[in-house]
Amino acid sequence: MTYSEQAQTGKKEYAALKEASPEVMGAFGDLHKANVKDGALTVKEKELIALGIAIATRCEGCILSHMNRLIKEGVSRDEVIETINTAVMMSGGPGTVYGGKALAYFDERQ
Repeated sequence: MTYSEQAQTGKKEYAALKEASPEVMGAFGDLHKANVKDGALTVKEKELIALGIAIATRCEGCILSHMNRLIKEGVSRDEVIETINTAVMMSGGPGTVYGGKALAYFDERQ
């Protein structure tokens, strides 16, 4: 399965969870909407932070989701690599595994 296919599966699973638990998932969605807008940090900067956290915490679904938004925001490969490098600095060896997944997905989408 490609990373793009995994991302589509994740969207379907999220939608099913939202249907099963609309109150909690609605609140989570509201939190996301309230944060992911330009402020002192741009949306792109916030999404780069989220990508770094997703790599460091080893959440493949989060990596795919935040990479999708970053691509919409016009992220460069160099920005992705620097974010991966920072995540590796904070998480060590596991960051190299999940950072590799993040870079592979970016490259797949290009």
